[in-house]
Order: sequence, then structure tokens, then C-alpha cells
Amino acid sequence: MSTASQVATHEPPAHPAIGAATSLLDAYTPGARFLATPRHTLLAHGTAHQVPHGERPVDERVADTLADAVAAGQKSPVVIGAIPFDHTAPAALSVPAVLRTAPPLASDPLVALPAAAPGPVDWHIRPVPEPEVYAAGVASAVERMWRGEFSKVVLARTLELTSPSPVDLPAMLQRLARRDPSGYTFALPTGPTRTLIGASPELLVSRRGQRVVANPLAGSAPRSADLAEDVRRAAALLESVKDLHEHAVVVDAVHQALAPHCSELTVPSRPTLIRTATMWHLSTTVTGTLATPDVSALTLACALHPTPAVCGTPTTTARQILTETEPFDRGYFTGIVGWGDDRGDGEWVVTIRCAEAEERTLRLYAGAGIVAASEPEAETAETAAKFRTFLSAVGAEL
Repeated sequence: MSTASQVATHEPPAHPAIGAATSLLDAYTPGARFLATPRHTLLAHGTAHQVPHGERPVDERVADTLADAVAAGQKSPVVIGAIPFDHTAPAALSVPAVLRTAPPLASDPLVALPAAAPGPVDWHIRPVPEPEVYAAGVASAVERMWRGEFSKVVLARTLELTSPSPVDLPAMLQRLARRDPSGYTFALPTGPTRTLIGASPELLVSRRGQRVVANPLAGSAPRSADLAEDVRRAAALLESVKDLHEHAVVVDAVHQALAPHCSELTVPSRPTLIRTATMWHLSTTVTGTLATPDVSALTLACALHPTPAVCGTPTTTARQILTETEPFDRGYFTGIVGWGDDRGDGEWVVTIRCAEAEERTLRLYAGAGIVAASEPEAETAETAAKFRTFLSAVGAEL
């Protein structure tokens, strides 16, 4: 991927993989756009072209914006940003004025250096809804599934954290990125004083030339600090009938969405495991070859979104259930973050393990896939485990 513009801030390292990616991480300041993936580390400043809001599909508006950038003389322009869960709501997508790129964070040996531990902060934490209310919502959804109304819904809850002082976004990003450098870490402005920040493990879809990759995750178990217990939990997840069913539903939806665009598509018959610092996930890597080269990564992402992993199935019914049950607007949570270029290549990620920061407040999000075999207490515990990614990054505890 080419840069729109390159800014040198230090002497080049002895080896391009040593310090190149972490220097971009270190250079992040609020208002900039940072995105680290297994392919690239990106840091963007300023806005050359803003993707406008409108009734036309977002992938078409992005394509037009990139074409405008090319017409204005920008070489190899790239759009970076975030799309809300409700894809008809305004997105935060733009072509930056200055884009710096580096190899992946995981390839930089300096990423192994630990981030500074969070200092003492007197966080005030307010759960929305309360855990017992969330559990009651899960129980109600399970009852309706047994009546045959739908087969899965993803229900989320939030934690609202308030600090006496402004949120330290660069320090938080350092801790998220260095804890899981092989994942997808981002800090993207979504408003004049708001930043979407997170570390997602889930690739929605990527495109490089005619090669397409999707990596749906569904079915989870919290990690354990005890090695033997951690291995036991991983093995149990691989054999869990409930989680395997939940995962199969998502993989089938991904297969059905990608098939019309691909001449070849490979879907493994059984999932494998991936791990983050806090969770085990069932994972399937779906690979394919585009039938035509004019389908962009973002077009594929829009065809996939929302998968049953973040919404449920049937989609229309699941959307209605979560609207009735969740007492908050998801905003960018379970939306899409990523980048795309004027050739159609790109990486688009499911926006989970994230928070929205604004001045002294953080709103954390976590969801769980609810199926007929779900138990309210277990699903509430799963969301609590997913909150750990962020709580540890800010030095807070439930």
C-alpha cells in the first residue's frame, strides 16, 4: 500500500521492522487516526477529502470520494475511518491529508516492551443496563427463541466510566496495542471531541487484488491466569455444542454473502481457536477469489454487515429484538472500522472490544450471542470478561 504523503520524524532504523511501527504508535495524538492490522500500521493526520453523508450506499460514496482525490492529483489515496452499526447513520470516513505507513506492529520487536501501567484514577462506573436487567433480557430472548420467533440475537451492555481528569488516549492506545499486537488496534475521531478506540480480534473482510479473506468469530470463553485451567477452557470451547452451533450460523451467513462475488470460496468444515489477552474465540478463516476485480473490500464488507455474530438471525427480527432490549444507541459499536484504497483493496474489521471516549468519559461496550441454549448468568459473565480488555487498559475493575 502506498502512502498519500510521507513525513519523516526521526532517522531511519537500522532495520525497517525495528521501531518503524512502534514509532507511529508513539506519535499518535488525539485527533489523529491510528490503525494497526496484521498487514500495516497507519497514522493519518488532517483531511484532504471527507466522505459525505447521503442516501446512497456508503461504498459508492467512498468510491466517489477516492475518485475525487485521484482527480485532484493525490496519488494512491486511502480512506480511513469508521461506519456505525446502523449503516444509514453518518459515518466517520475521510481521505487524510498526510498518511504515514509502517509494517505490522507484530513484526516490530520493540512492541514487546511493556506500556506504562495505568496510574491511579478514581473511576466512577455505571453499568447500562444493570447486570441483573441484562440477564433478564437474555432470559426473555431465550424464552422467545423456544417459542420459535427467531434463532439468535446478540445482546450488548455498556459501562459508563467517568474520571476526574481527561481520558489519556495515547496511554490507553499504547496498552491496547502492546497487549495484543497481532490484532486490530484503532483510535479514530468520530466527532469534534469524541474518539472511537479499541482492539478488535475480528476481521470482517480483506481484499488484496482478487484474494478475499474473512475471519468470523463466534463462540467465546474467558481466559484463565492458570495455565491448566486456560487449556481446559479452550478444549471445552472446541467441543461446546452450543458454541459450535452459534459459530456455524455465522460462518454460513458469511459463506452466503461472499459466494455471489467469488469464483472460488473455501470454507473449513470445523473452526479453530484464536486467543486474545482475555478471551478464547472459535474462529474460521474463509478464503476466496473474486469473480470480477471491480468489487471493493468495502462493498464486500457492506454485503456481510451485520453478520449474525453482532446482530443475530434472522437479521430483521434480531435487529428489532436488540432495539427493544438494549437501553442505548450502539453507535459505532459492532459497526466497521478500517481502510480502503482506490484500487479496491482494504481491510475492514468488526468494531468490538471498543469504547467511545469524550473528554472525561468512556463508554465501554460488550455483547454476547444469545441462542436457545444460553444461560443468563453465563452470558452476563461473558460480557464481563470481554470488558476486561478495556478495564485493564485504564486501571479499572468491575
